[in-house]
Amino acid sequence: MTLIEGALTQLPEGMRRTLRGYLADVGRLFGQEVEAVLLYGSAARGEHLPGRSNINILVILKDLKVEHLRRYAAVHRRWKNDGIVVPLFLAIGELSASAGRFPLEWLDIQESHILLAGRDPLVELKVDNGRLRQACEQEISGNLLRLRQRFVEGDADGEAVVLLVSLSLTALLPCLRGLLRLSGRPAPKSSEDLLRALQPAMGIDGSVLLEALSLKRGLITPGAQEIPRLFERYLGGLQTLLERIERLKAEGRL
Repeated sequence: MTLIEGALTQLPEGMRRTLRGYLADVGRLFGQEVEAVLLYGSAARGEHLPGRSNINILVILKDLKVEHLRRYAAVHRRWKNDGIVVPLFLAIGELSASAGRFPLEWLDIQESHILLAGRDPLVELKVDNGRLRQACEQEISGNLLRLRQRFVEGDADGEAVVLLVSLSLTALLPCLRGLLRLSGRPAPKSSEDLLRALQPAMGIDGSVLLEALSLKRGLITPGAQEIPRLFERYLGGLQTLLERIERLKAEGRL
C-alpha cells in the first residue's frame, strides 16, 4: 500500500499524526490488497470539529472477505478512541453497482474526498442524474417524516429537538449538493457556502438552514421558548424545499 504523503499536508497537525498511524496499521493489515484508502466527510471538507466530528474513511480492496473484516476488527478499538469510525469497506468490483444504488452518497464522497493511499477510483465514477434526483427527493421527504415522528417520540423536549435538527441537517447536506448539481451549478465545498447558494440556484431562503448549522456546531444555544419556533421554521424550510423541487421539475429545470 502506497501512502500519498502530500495528501496529509492539507490537514491539521493532530489529524495528520492520527492518520499516519492509522494508515500504517491498514497497510500492515492489508498490504497490496488495498486499492485505495480515502478520507471523506467533514474532515475532507475542512469542517472537522475536534471532539464533535467523526473521521470518515473509505477502504477499497481488490477483493473483500469476512477475513478482512476480522483482521480490521482486531485494531479498531484503538482507532475509534481517536474519532475514526468503522470505515466503509468495498471491493473494487462493487463500486459501479454501489454508485447506482446509492447515487447521493457516492456523489457526496466523489466531490469531497482526499486520497490517502493507492489510486483514486472515484475520478471516473459516473453517477446517474435520474437516480440522483429520485434519491434527493426520497431523502428530503423521508427526513421530514422522520422529524415529525421523532419530535412526538421525544415528547417535544428541547434537548431532543436540538439533536433531531442536527441529525436531520447532516443527512440533508448531501441532498442539497446533489440538487445544485442537478440544477447545473457547482456545489460549494463548505456547508455555509452551500446553504447560501440555495437562493440563486433554487429560489430557497437558506437562512433557517444556516441557523440549524450553527445549532449543530454549538455556535448558538436557543432558549427553551425559542427551540420550538426554530423547529417549526426548520420543518417549514423542508416543506418549501420539496415544493420548490416539484415546481422546478414541472418547469424542466431539474
